[in-house]
Amino acid sequence: MAAPEYVPQSPTDNARAYSSPPRRPESWVADRPGEVVSSGQPRSLRLGNQGPDQGYVLRLAGHFADRLRLVEGEHRDDVIAGCIGVALKRASLFGRAPVAHDLEAAFGIFGFLDDPARLDPELLGLRQRMFAVVANPHHYREQRAIADAVPEDVLRLPQARILEQARADWRRVLSPVSPPRS
Repeated sequence: MAAPEYVPQSPTDNARAYSSPPRRPESWVADRPGEVVSSGQPRSLRLGNQGPDQGYVLRLAGHFADRLRLVEGEHRDDVIAGCIGVALKRASLFGRAPVAHDLEAAFGIFGFLDDPARLDPELLGLRQRMFAVVANPHHYREQRAIADAVPEDVLRLPQARILEQARADWRRVLSPVSPPRS
């Protein structure tokens, strides 16, 4: 390692090389207070879904911004923020980072990739209520409620089947939506 010029050095000193620490005879045990091993990650409503490289979804979402079909009163940032949770939930079910198909499924479930004139007015009303102002960081509970409204068994389907079912009857791909508790 380099040393400042004012530190005396002898040109005959041997350079230090890396050496491994002494071998530990016992195996490692997850005994720290923060280890989650016996029952795995906690799972419940509004807790989120853990998965690898989840930040990549933000880059992917930018590619969908121009494809979203919104009606008056809906905002692109709110739609993206709400659907990101659904996409991350789907990716975490498969134990992988998010891919474009996860976002396409998430946007498709709520009809954001389809012509609004062809959508059920009830779905449009639900969208406007669920996605209102969820891009604001103070509305995390509402973002979680959107992700929790899509059952895991739906998200485990292939992306094409999810879109097919959502277009046939959007109620089949959404659970009854309960407002988040304050």
